[in-house]
Amino acid sequence: MAAVAACTPEKAAPSPAAANAASGAATASAVPSTAVASNPATGTATAAPSAASPTATASSSAPSSAVAPQHSLTDPTSPWVVVNKHRPLSPQDFVPADLVQPNVRLAVSGEASLLNSTTAAAAEKMFGAAATEGIVMTLASGYRSYSTQVATYGGYVAGTGQAAADRASARPGHSEHQTGWSFDIADGGGACSFQPCFAEQPAAVWAKANAHRFGFVVRYPWMFHDTTGYFYESWHLRYIGVEAATDMATRGIPTLEEYFGLEAAPDYL
Repeated sequence: MAAVAACTPEKAAPSPAAANAASGAATASAVPSTAVASNPATGTATAAPSAASPTATASSSAPSSAVAPQHSLTDPTSPWVVVNKHRPLSPQDFVPADLVQPNVRLAVSGEASLLNSTTAAAAEKMFGAAATEGIVMTLASGYRSYSTQVATYGGYVAGTGQAAADRASARPGHSEHQTGWSFDIADGGGACSFQPCFAEQPAAVWAKANAHRFGFVVRYPWMFHDTTGYFYESWHLRYIGVEAATDMATRGIPTLEEYFGLEAAPDYL
């Protein structure tokens, strides 16, 4: 079955509460679009024609024609790259060339405090806006190198077996954290970090309602684990740009897989 947590940080044990909450969730996967929302030959998403056009073939979940420019879905340097259990990074040991430490409140150090420069700038704006509304948000886990994933995932496999490891940690080369485009947030007080109850904390509530204004989406939404491959992670934010994130929020499209017309990826191939 799908993994419980895409964001299990290094040396962190999977939460029994998270596993229990996830296993009790009803299945409500997004239906993959049968229309062409991306070009398989180029890996680049294309805008949908108007639904009123007699030649329109893309589904209403495809990126709006108002969203420009278009970006690659396979290039790890692209803000639209889609990484999931069917779509590993290429190369698998990719390292962002522009990793920086954002000027935000940090709950981690070392590589986990880094993001690519575009994500870092957007995070600084988002954290600042949250602070003006009395919301204290911290960066709980950012960049995660391929070598860190190898060590973390290998430790789970050695300790609990591969099936359990796949429920607790992304396989090396299959994590958004490696791209620099995503990170996990925590509440200023540290309550419920990486736990289901984090969804009710002020930082998570604020981010769910406002993150799109700064180019972020909650990458693994509630009840869409059969599409994304991961149960709800209210703490995991992914940068895709303000236009696309706002487009998804406005149209109520919950996952990148549906938005870009890609197949669901509940399990590894």
